[in-house]
Amino acid sequence: MAYVGFVAVGFILIPVGAALKWAWILNRRIRYLHLGAIALVAAEALVGLICPITLLENWLLIGSGQAGRERTFIGQLLYNLLYYDFPSWIFSVAYIALTILAILLLIVIPPKARSKAI
Repeated sequence: MAYVGFVAVGFILIPVGAALKWAWILNRRIRYLHLGAIALVAAEALVGLICPITLLENWLLIGSGQAGRERTFIGQLLYNLLYYDFPSWIFSVAYIALTILAILLLIVIPPKARSKAI
């Protein structure tokens, strides 16, 4: 959830923060990490890889004696928020579009280098 939250909330906070003059929104490290996070998801979707976090989750569930799809109430609720039953190409298109949006945000609201203290 933290990974998804970082990517999703980043798309909201970057333009809002720029409009409100939040200095941390211009942090180069955060911005490139945000772009890298969504670009990684897009690349995984393009080559047909399953998210490593999802693989780890299923491995841990199966290792604990549960079926890979069984979940607690909260677990199922979170799962329903993250996963939808659409064709994989729809996700690939969405991830690529979000990667392009992250690049456009870098261009329109460019990050700044950290100023060196004397």
